[in-house]
Amino acid sequence: MIETYTWGTPNGHKIHIMLEETGLPYTIHPVDIRQGEQFSPAFLQISPNNKIPAIIDTEGPENKPLALFESGAILLYLAEKSGYLLPSETASRYTVIQWLMFQMATVGPMLGQAHHFLQYAPESLPYAITRYSNEANRIYGVINTKLAETAYIAGNSYSIADIAIFPWLRYPDKQGVDITLYPNLKKWFDKITERPAVMRGLKILEQTPRPFTDEEKNILFGKEQYNPHQR
Repeated sequence: MIETYTWGTPNGHKIHIMLEETGLPYTIHPVDIRQGEQFSPAFLQISPNNKIPAIIDTEGPENKPLALFESGAILLYLAEKSGYLLPSETASRYTVIQWLMFQMATVGPMLGQAHHFLQYAPESLPYAITRYSNEANRIYGVINTKLAETAYIAGNSYSIADIAIFPWLRYPDKQGVDITLYPNLKKWFDKITERPAVMRGLKILEQTPRPFTDEEKNILFGKEQYNPHQR
């Protein structure tokens, strides 16, 4: 059983989708990051970086429990456990892994910053808005160019690279992006959206978009997030 500690964010949805795609048995444990549940001592034992998602595979290697945090590592683990969505052939495998790393190092951090400064910053900072909107458009352009060559992110087969990147591209307008400028990406995005496992995964802990309260902003972006590491 994959005990899944998560919330309805892009990183959470990666794992929800992967679990639905593979058919591995799992249980969802909501971690409401708006209320600070990611700072609970029990969760920090699994995810010391106080970020969702995290998992415990109760039947891990040698049939022993294995706890993992970081969504990229979890995707790799679930792919290897299920034998699905990660090629075994070396060149193809590392092509998938490099695009997974692209998501972890570039897509998530940069689009997250664009989303933050356009939607949540307490004051309008033109430099930050321009900086991260430009970077968001650059990233969309990189993906659009790649998808002019192949049907999926890492080749002509669906993989964990697609699963990793897809949830981060669901709200381009909030990242300063006009998705119609990237037709190859839009075609790929629509194709991924229609997958039954993706539809099911996105419904797990689905959040209705709404503004954060001041208290929630403090938990997510302010000094409150540092408190667990100062005790």
